[in-house]
Amino acid sequence: MAVIALCSASGSPGVTTTTLGLAIGWPRPVLVVEADPTGGSAILAGYLRGHVEPGPDLVDLALSPTGITDALPQVVRPISGTSVSYVAGPRTHQQAGALRDHWAGLAAALANLEETGQDVLVDAGRLGLIGSPEPLLAAADITMLVVRTDLPAISAARSWAETVRQPGIGWRRGGLMLVGEGQPYTAREVTRVLGLPIVAELADDPVAAAVFHRGSLRPKRFETGSYARALGAAIEALHTEIDRSRQELAEEADR
Repeated sequence: MAVIALCSASGSPGVTTTTLGLAIGWPRPVLVVEADPTGGSAILAGYLRGHVEPGPDLVDLALSPTGITDALPQVVRPISGTSVSYVAGPRTHQQAGALRDHWAGLAAALANLEETGQDVLVDAGRLGLIGSPEPLLAAADITMLVVRTDLPAISAARSWAETVRQPGIGWRRGGLMLVGEGQPYTAREVTRVLGLPIVAELADDPVAAAVFHRGSLRPKRFETGSYARALGAAIEALHTEIDRSRQELAEEADR
């Protein structure tokens, strides 16, 4: 299938929550890569509530003497009861800076995972931080800017949206993941300002999101609620978007 990266321009729109929510509902095995340069593992501290001992992380992967491709299987850890596995992020923001020269190698290794029947979701955190995994964002089949629909969030995302749209500089295929459509601005208003297509929308539901954000118990009727339904729709939309992208690339190659 693909490598899909998620990031934000500012604030806390729910990049990590969205990434893990998509992964838990993914229809086939998927690897989550915690590439947030802030440091720390949101999966270990949040979804797994600190009940799992820390193990090898991205720094161990980058420094492996065998190289990233060969070492990748050794640092991947499963999430029990799911078809999700993950690579924990660097433990501190200082370590994230040391990964700068290794992001490109990791991007190549992740792209090769498709041959094993495995997809990849990258949690890239906030844009513009020291150690930001820009090569992962640029190389992903699709990169989504997760953004809320209030004025501060849209304003912060605007300059980044302009940058990533530039040919040769920006992302291969960029799009928006809206959180809280209509609070107060509509999807049409947001995409008109940012100039990026909306791939999917998520409900602004803190109670449901807490299931993935901090490992809270699933509320009653969670599976049929608006948040879970939106995650399912987002997964379908991502598959459609990737299929469209690859079809366009195939048609260009035939010309």
